[in-house]
Amino acid sequence: MLNDSEVATRLPAQDLERARRFYADKLGLEPVEQRPGGLRYRCGRGEFVLFQSAGAPSGEHTQMAFTVADIEAVVSRLRDRGVVFEEVDTPGFRTVDGIAEIEGNYPSVGVGERAAWFRDSEGNLIGIGQPVHS
Repeated sequence: MLNDSEVATRLPAQDLERARRFYADKLGLEPVEQRPGGLRYRCGRGEFVLFQSAGAPSGEHTQMAFTVADIEAVVSRLRDRGVVFEEVDTPGFRTVDGIAEIEGNYPSVGVGERAAWFRDSEGNLIGIGQPVHS
């Protein structure tokens, strides 16, 4: 029933204008459509929407992720723009300079993934991943 459907992420924003500035200034993204209470963005083959919401995101799990070819370069460029990456150090999972090596993680196109996370202006946890090939 949904096999041929397109998938799009929806992220809440308590302050839509603050979120717009974050996505423009920090991530270099501009909406392809805007309407009262929402902004739609297109990146590669996917899209996401920021919508005005009184609720706050949990921020406890990855809510959206970008797949990139060179995670070090992307993390470096985003840091230069003021993005702050999460540092994690728990048993079996640790970031080094903001990047974690994750064996066997998605996407299943390789043997694992290198990943980094940051929070947007609204507290949404955003991931960046690079597949690791054998």
